[in-house]
Amino acid sequence: MSESPQDTFLSHLFELRDRLIRVLVVFIVLFFTSYLWPTWPVLYSLFAQPLMAALPAGGQMISTDVVGVFLVPMKIAALTSFLIMLPYVLYQAWAFVAPGLYQHEKKFVLPLVMSSTLLFFAGMAFAYFLIFPTIFKFMASFAPQGVAWMTDIEKYFGFALSMFVVFGITFETPVVVVLLVKMGFISVEKLKDIRPYVFVGAFVIGAIFTPPDVLSQFLLAVPLYILYEAGIFVAQIFVGQKPEAET
Repeated sequence: MSESPQDTFLSHLFELRDRLIRVLVVFIVLFFTSYLWPTWPVLYSLFAQPLMAALPAGGQMISTDVVGVFLVPMKIAALTSFLIMLPYVLYQAWAFVAPGLYQHEKKFVLPLVMSSTLLFFAGMAFAYFLIFPTIFKFMASFAPQGVAWMTDIEKYFGFALSMFVVFGITFETPVVVVLLVKMGFISVEKLKDIRPYVFVGAFVIGAIFTPPDVLSQFLLAVPLYILYEAGIFVAQIFVGQKPEAET
């Protein structure tokens, strides 16, 4: 006896609930491990290093909020926990949708999940090792004589987190391009035709999501366009692969 549409919907809903609970439990365990274990000072030092290296001798960060010194370590622990469990989150999402996919689609999703994870981490690493030192040294060079350039730790966390997200998503561009081509929403030829608009759009995005200086905009726009070209190149390879006949 086949299930009714209502029973099928409820079974999917219960499965989604169970997977979300698993993700939440893993996050809570990782969060308290990161926060209560004597590791968060090390994580904080690593997190603050790009700015501290750009500050003049004797420079330091400050906290102007009463609870800032308490909340920032918690936020760092939460961010660390999310990054550690990101592959697990993507796996749970893949496992949830996998039963409804065709066989050739299942073969495509797992590499997609793995590449998405690696590219997001690559975007964050790009921001941490290249963007942050470049921007902070550039900003420090404009500090007037006699002015102590310091920043609040919560403001720094907010800035760094936003940059991590922006560059992490930016590095997902090849995945998005390949996915759009693979699903038939756009052709490789059309992607090539709109290159000039993408190039201009990359600088518009850079102007919106980075600090208001030309250097920051350039450092986001150029990788974004290069990744777009990389997506076209990879899509040309995938578009030639025809799906297997469904049984």
